[in-house]
Amino acid sequence: MEDVSIVGLDLAKRVFQVHGATSDGRVVCRKKLSRGQIRAFFEQLPPCVVAMEACATAHFWAREISVLGHEVRLVPPAYVKPFVKRQKNDAADAEAIAEAASCPTMRFVEPETPRQQARAMVFRTRDLFVRQRTQSINALRAHLAEHGIVVPQGVWNLPGIQRLINEAGDDIEPLVIEMSRLYLAQITTLSAQITSLEAVLKKEAAQSDASSRMMTMPGLGPITAMAIEAFAPALTVFRKSRDFAAWLGLVPRQHASGGKQVLGRTSKMGQRDIRRLLIIGAMSVIR
Repeated sequence: MEDVSIVGLDLAKRVFQVHGATSDGRVVCRKKLSRGQIRAFFEQLPPCVVAMEACATAHFWAREISVLGHEVRLVPPAYVKPFVKRQKNDAADAEAIAEAASCPTMRFVEPETPRQQARAMVFRTRDLFVRQRTQSINALRAHLAEHGIVVPQGVWNLPGIQRLINEAGDDIEPLVIEMSRLYLAQITTLSAQITSLEAVLKKEAAQSDASSRMMTMPGLGPITAMAIEAFAPALTVFRKSRDFAAWLGLVPRQHASGGKQVLGRTSKMGQRDIRRLLIIGAMSVIR
C-alpha cells in the first residue's frame, strides 16, 4: 500500500468502497469497508490524495480524513459521471472518482466547516417549514372551497379565514369546522417556528462581519446573507463578480461549434437557494 497516491472513496451509509491507485493509474487495491473500518484504514495508509463525491456526508468524512494527514478532494457528482465505465456499481464509482480527481483541470468543492453546516441546517429547516405552511394553507383553502367558502391566497389572509370559520354557523358540517381549526393550529405552530428560526438567522448574521457588510447592499437581508455564508465557498476564490454569477448559474446556456456561438436561456445549474434569494431581493428593490 506504500505506492498508493490516490484513493477513490465511494461513500454510503454502512458499506464503503475503496479504490487505490498509483500515480500512473495502476490499481493497487479494491476493497469494501464497513463504517467502523474507515478510520483504521486511513490511519495505516501513508499520506495521499483521498477523493470523494461532494454529497451530503462528504464534508464530515473530509474533515475526519484530513486530520489523518491526507489531502481530501471533493468532486462534484456531475463531473464524476463521465468517468463511470459501462456498469453502475460501487467499485466502478470509486474508480471513476479516483480518475476524475486525477485530472489536472478538475474543479473541486471546498469542504464545509461544522459551523457552515449548522447554519445551513437552520436555513434548510426554515425553508422546509415555510413550504409546509404554504402546503397547509393551500390544502385548507381547497377543502373550504369544496364547501362554498372561497378565500384569497397568502398567509396574511389567515385572520380572515379564522373569522369565516368562527362565523360559519350551521351552514357547514361541524366536522369541517373541526378539521379547519386543526389546520389553523398547525399553521400557527409553523409560523411560530419560522419566526424563531428567523431570529436565529438574524442573530448569526449580526455576529458575522461578512454578513454585516453584505446586508448593507439593497435587497439583501440576513437570510440571504446567511445563505451565502452557509452555501458559497470563500468569496476570495472568485476573481470578479461575473465568476460568482457563473457559479450561481446566472449565465446563459452556451452552444458553440465552428467558431459560431449561440447563447440560450439562463442556466439553472449552480446554487439554487442563493440564486432564488438574490432574484427575490433584486425584484423587491425594483418594485
